[in-house]
Amino acid sequence: MAATTSAGFSIPASASALPAIRVRSTRRRITPQAGHALEVLAHAIEYLADESVHERPGISDRDGRLEAVQMLMAVNRQIYFECPEMPTLGGRFRKLLHLSY
Repeated sequence: MAATTSAGFSIPASASALPAIRVRSTRRRITPQAGHALEVLAHAIEYLADESVHERPGISDRDGRLEAVQMLMAVNRQIYFECPEMPTLGGRFRKLLHLSY
């Protein structure tokens, strides 16, 4: 299997052949407290990931840092999804049109 590398990670060449998944774009209203928490978590995740990559070539499943990154990412998602969604412009127009009937 052919692979390309990017910043020390091996990426299968077939990764770009995956079908595109349409994701509904939503914005969230992030409070200053949630924003600070997300920023701190992002720095911690980045630090642990960089440390793992630069210390040795392969990341082991038994590596505690990998588990820590996964836990931090789960908390990051939890905080993000607890922030309320902001209606999109299209959503506001659809709601306005449905109310006018």
